[in-house]
Amino acid sequence: MTSRLSDNTPDDWWFCLKHHTVEPRNGCKNKDRLGPYATREEASHALEKVEERNEEWEGESSS
Repeated sequence: MTSRLSDNTPDDWWFCLKHHTVEPRNGCKNKDRLGPYATREEASHALEKVEERNEEWEGESSS
């Protein structure tokens, strides 16, 4: 999974934290979303990616 930051092109996908769904650019407010992601598939795994990163950071801080 490779995410990217972008200039909000029409092909960007977001994961809505309120509805737990993948949305296109014209979805809920950005404050309620994770992204942007390059593909719908990447956005659908947003929460998994957050969990992975949190575990990595917790491991680094306890070292």
